[in-house]
Amino acid sequence: MNAGTRALTVGAFSTLVLIALMMGANHVAARIAFNNGVDVATAVVFRSVVTTLVIVVLLLLQRVPVKFNARHRRYLPLIGLLVGIQSLCLYSAVARLPVALALLAFNTYPLWTALWAALIYRRPPERAVLLAMPVILFGLALALDVLGAASGLGAADQWSRIGVGVAFALAAAATFGAALVFTQHEAADVDGRVRTATTLGLAGVIALASVTVQGGFHFPQAPAGWWGLAALTFLYGTAFTIMFTVLPRLGVVGNSAIMNVEPVFALVLAWLILGQAIAPVQVAGALLVVGAVMVLGMRRRV
Repeated sequence: MNAGTRALTVGAFSTLVLIALMMGANHVAARIAFNNGVDVATAVVFRSVVTTLVIVVLLLLQRVPVKFNARHRRYLPLIGLLVGIQSLCLYSAVARLPVALALLAFNTYPLWTALWAALIYRRPPERAVLLAMPVILFGLALALDVLGAASGLGAADQWSRIGVGVAFALAAAATFGAALVFTQHEAADVDGRVRTATTLGLAGVIALASVTVQGGFHFPQAPAGWWGLAALTFLYGTAFTIMFTVLPRLGVVGNSAIMNVEPVFALVLAWLILGQAIAPVQVAGALLVVGAVMVLGMRRRV
């Protein structure tokens, strides 16, 4: 069996689950920071800059060659811009919605990836994507309680409460999907560590520009906010460091479908730490979305 089809080892599986847990916890920590005075742009700057510095240090220690051709120099800034917008939009959704629901809406990005590939590169969606699309959308409708049945608010009041947050989450999914498509077609031959460093660095610049426009950083107004800001930066940076140091040695691709359980971890952590609870039917919808996205992610292993 080749590396693409072999079964995961216990160590590889555990590492992937740990990364998903840390990424889910990162968004819960972000919500704590937002609840205590931190704004979205400030959080993205801290997260992106610190993680970029860590990866740059790894690149220097490992003496990874950095080479860009004309196509890379043209498309890497675009990919960085898209990821910067995605980061701002996703944290904006986390600030407005229950954390798990924001991540679930963002998890529609495989559908956006297929759409952008069809529009930009004339590549028709795979049959698996077409089959998964109604399942993901139905599960998302249940999770978001789009008709307001679980909340008892009715559709109009429910959308007045969640509409802006959902719009930010879907915008994050759309821009991330576009970034993935451009990465696959225009920058796939760039070393993953180099590509991540440039992408996160540019995302940090985008967030810093947003900070400047809004008049400066918005720092925490309570100790809990500082803990939240520190935790989101540590968790995000550590997850990416593990992704680029441990996973390659285990023979695992960093974006394994197993890591799509992140919203499930976020759901549990947000309930335990933030007291965010959703109705059973919304949990069922969440599991439907996660399951469908995981099946899509693992289809090439078959």
